[in-house]
Amino acid sequence: MSAKMQECKENINKALNDDSKPWTPMLALVEGKSGIPRIYIFYGGVSLFALYLMFGYAAQLLCNIVGLIYPAYISMKAIETSDKVDDTKWLTYWVIYAVMSTVEFFSGFITSFIPFYWLMKCIFLVWCMAPIQQNGSVFLYHRFIRPFFLKHVGETDAVLSNLADKAKKMAGDIISKKAE
Repeated sequence: MSAKMQECKENINKALNDDSKPWTPMLALVEGKSGIPRIYIFYGGVSLFALYLMFGYAAQLLCNIVGLIYPAYISMKAIETSDKVDDTKWLTYWVIYAVMSTVEFFSGFITSFIPFYWLMKCIFLVWCMAPIQQNGSVFLYHRFIRPFFLKHVGETDAVLSNLADKAKKMAGDIISKKAE
């Protein structure tokens, strides 16, 4: 486990020192003025963010912003590439996000009973959007959502087709009544 943690720390440190990233100049400035290595500045920022999600005002809004802004930006970039793999990866994220939002809507009272719910949700969303091959959204989609979908796709298509036929008939009735 410590080898995995060391690899993770090295990857974070590499990203924090990557000159192509937008945060590098700011971290270099803070590191230069404070003398604190940027990895510790990052850890401090993450800790403050976590504390805010636990105790701060509008933690729900902040958590949902984290779950929307970066994924939306990267999804739009994925749409603009010709590669289908990145499109599929981000579509799986949005499926997981939609399922979670729906469950959360119908069980919204749970958020007030679970301590540090917004911190846990934010960690979950970061896991789902992590820039690794087998991130949370890919894992959850293939493990739970896809089998459920494949099991019920025929029934769902039949219900949707039936609803579409009824809607067309209703629309036709309304149009014919207006024409009279």
